[in-house]
Amino acid sequence: MNPADARRLKDGELETREENLRLLLARAGDGDIFAEEALRALVRDYPDYHRSLYSRALNRAEVFGDDTLKAPLLASLGDSRYNCQAWAAMGCAALGFREAVPGLVAMLDHSQQMARDQAVIALGTLGDESVVPALTPLLHDSIAGMRERAAEALGMIGGDAALAALWDEFENRKYFRIGYIASALSQFAPDVIPRLCAAAESGDPDQRYWAAVALGSTGDDRAVPTLERLMANDRGSTVFDGMVSVAAKKGLRTLRRIQAAIAARES
Repeated sequence: MNPADARRLKDGELETREENLRLLLARAGDGDIFAEEALRALVRDYPDYHRSLYSRALNRAEVFGDDTLKAPLLASLGDSRYNCQAWAAMGCAALGFREAVPGLVAMLDHSQQMARDQAVIALGTLGDESVVPALTPLLHDSIAGMRERAAEALGMIGGDAALAALWDEFENRKYFRIGYIASALSQFAPDVIPRLCAAAESGDPDQRYWAAVALGSTGDDRAVPTLERLMANDRGSTVFDGMVSVAAKKGLRTLRRIQAAIAARES
């Protein structure tokens, strides 16, 4: 490591040090091994650096991170005095450190909302099915954003337990607007499509509405006949005045956009 790089992150006005960090991140992005090592030193010796530098660096952990950062990131994850646990969670997720899972689960009760948010996001990214029971209660959290992040995490994790948790919320809704549940369920396609098509036959217009949203988000042609039927024939409305036919129409548009995007990537 170039000692001058380390000094630039420790000495001088904070604004200057933040600019030096930006330059180091740019150099690391271009493959500069000295910049990468200076950034790893910041994470390894994090108590010696300003929290602003640490958090900004970990926003780009994938640029310079490696396995040498596992132990310091796990330490920072539980370090409430340094108070950068949210960014430690980001770093663990970016670098795929599954050893962080117990610490991330503990953060679900953190007093800071940002720390809770990043813990949920990291758990979804790391994809450990053992955390499904810890994430499931968050589908009923009083904060809408937390409910959405929990559903997204469960969709990313996958597996029977995650699907069961999401489906239970789909069938026994505590909240009226559950687009985030529909979106998460679509991640289980194609296996979930028959269940969603059956739900589209429900006597509950709210369930038909969200089934249409989920089916559209699958991007799968097997959903088309059900969506076309709902669009043409279903005049049901939800408790929030949403029309099932309109949801089906939008679902078809979403399905076609997804298919077009996939085709564009493949070409």
